[in-house]
Amino acid sequence: MEFELYLKNLNIEFLKDHPLKDFTTFKIGGKARYIVFPRNTKQLVEVLTLAKDEAINYIVVGNCSNVLISDKGFNGAIITTVKIDSFKIDGNLIEADCGAMLSQVARKACEKGLKGLEFAVGIPGTVGGAVYMNAGAYDGEIKDVFEWAEVLDKNLNILKLSKSEMKFSYRHSRLKEEKMVLLRAVFSLEFASKEDISPLQKAIEFSKRRREKQPLSYPSAGSVFKRPPNNFAGKLIEDASLKGYRIGGACISEKHAGFIVNVEDAKAEDVRKLIYLAQKTVYEKFGILLEPEIQFIGEFETPLFMPENVQNRR
Repeated sequence: MEFELYLKNLNIEFLKDHPLKDFTTFKIGGKARYIVFPRNTKQLVEVLTLAKDEAINYIVVGNCSNVLISDKGFNGAIITTVKIDSFKIDGNLIEADCGAMLSQVARKACEKGLKGLEFAVGIPGTVGGAVYMNAGAYDGEIKDVFEWAEVLDKNLNILKLSKSEMKFSYRHSRLKEEKMVLLRAVFSLEFASKEDISPLQKAIEFSKRRREKQPLSYPSAGSVFKRPPNNFAGKLIEDASLKGYRIGGACISEKHAGFIVNVEDAKAEDVRKLIYLAQKTVYEKFGILLEPEIQFIGEFETPLFMPENVQNRR
């Protein structure tokens, strides 16, 4: 109750015992004890400080476009940054708050003739989530344009980190490694020359390719697995004859086997069972362990597949 009273006194919006599936792109997830919506980075720091002082478990999320939340929900506070969404473009630099939608930032940059973020126009996550996992597509990654960021460490100290200090690698960053929270980030782009393909034209082409190849008509969390070295998760799953395989309301997409889609009120455990099946089958057939790219929140009954000896660790 103290946590609720503090939130009310600070005029911070929150929901209590509300289904998380209303806020995930998967449309899956049980209830959270609290879902909190800070409106700026100051409020975000206040909420995190409150949660820590009151010994309330918390997780900071963005647009929940890359997560699977347990059917049991989360006994704590889910703190979403989606209302901390301002950004500005000054010359070739973009400064964006953690909750700004990456796709909107990228499109605006393209419209201004800046190149470097074309790959991100179709990515449905926030800037915070994108930096956290070094999001990428079509041979582009966040690390390619990242300049610096203001972050909170696990003790809620504010730090400024440069690109070299972020420890970027494939779908990984120091934020993920040390459980830091991004407050804002600055990206450095380049102005396209007359000889370049228009950034907006390039972004439109990427978006067209996404619509043609990905199952965007069903709720999902995007690509489920990381790309194995010198291979593709979707191809391996398809070659393992699992394309279209269904458990409960979840299905390995007929359109792209790297996606699991919610076709009929799927449960989180349906998805976890498909993840386990894909991992086990691909490993037994090809000796490659598929590592999940999506993040898991809450407790699950179905484990991830883990063989005794794994050769293709990243």
